[in-house]
Amino acid sequence: MIEAEHLNLFIASVLELGVKMLQLLYTVIFSEMLLILILLFKSPLRKLVILALDKMKRGKGPVMVKTVAGTVFIVLLANVYNLVDIKNRTNESGVLNPTDEVLMSMKMLENSLMGFFLFLSLMMDRLHHYIRELRFLRKAMEAAKRQNQSSQDDKNGSSEQLKTLVQENETLRTKIETLESEYETKAKKAKAAGSEVEALRKQSEGLLMEYDRLLADNQNLRSQLTSIEQSASHSDGKKNT
Repeated sequence: MIEAEHLNLFIASVLELGVKMLQLLYTVIFSEMLLILILLFKSPLRKLVILALDKMKRGKGPVMVKTVAGTVFIVLLANVYNLVDIKNRTNESGVLNPTDEVLMSMKMLENSLMGFFLFLSLMMDRLHHYIRELRFLRKAMEAAKRQNQSSQDDKNGSSEQLKTLVQENETLRTKIETLESEYETKAKKAKAAGSEVEALRKQSEGLLMEYDRLLADNQNLRSQLTSIEQSASHSDGKKNT
């Protein structure tokens, strides 16, 4: 009887902690997806997000981000180790008890969400990097065009100066074509990232359905444990009589 109560308390505490962890992961993941969507489309919010990310990458920001990512990665590895341990115990005994089944389901979902969180973090960092590069390329293109226009306005009748200006003009044109090519490449990468975000949104919906199924399984397991406890209590009562 006492062992059954301890088992129920342990399962309840594990489930409560797991549900809180899942809620936190879902909140962080949806926040990251919202930030990625804001970065993909030009809007006033996009400028605010870019400024916030710029400030985050200064000072102690990168250290804090790496610390959080490292912690999540370590927890992910620990969960993988726990899953392997549960699987080994199941192979030895040949039977998967309700406690191990609940733990395995929770750990698998947590691992999926943590991996998803790390992937979205990396994607958001790369998007921010590409957006900054695109901004610098635009400024460089505008400066090159102004310089090209200035060189054309300053042409004179001297043959030597004319040759020099022609050479500079050709160099600037080549540079502009290179910058435009780089700009198109970055734009294609940003568009590809948008497609990946849509795919990730669909995957997140699947994870939500899996989460609902796990909650239903959890309720069924609790009902089974309650029935087992009542049966054990009834048996002990008969023995005492």
